[in-house]
Amino acid sequence: MYLTPLETFITILAVALGAIITRFLPFLLFPENKEQHPIVTYLGQMLPPAMLGLLVVYSLKNVNPLVPAYGMPELISIMLIIAIHLWKRNVLLSIGIGTALYMILIQNVV
Repeated sequence: MYLTPLETFITILAVALGAIITRFLPFLLFPENKEQHPIVTYLGQMLPPAMLGLLVVYSLKNVNPLVPAYGMPELISIMLIIAIHLWKRNVLLSIGIGTALYMILIQNVV
């Protein structure tokens, strides 16, 4: 089953509108010149590390240390990410280089 051109247009419009709303709604709800509620401030401080922990756990959930490779690509990549982040304090750089190393390891070494 294929979408008609009108259905395709409506789908693209709905997705674009959803993306635009999620991008701009926080700026409308929480203007910069207005005092934030303590709960909003607390969530702003606690959610990024919590999400990072969730992503790490999700990324490592299928790693089996008893199977050959023994989780070494993951461990080496994580150690590199931590080292680069402590050295440069640049999240994008550390994650980018760690991801590149991980991909190289699983494609060529393991």
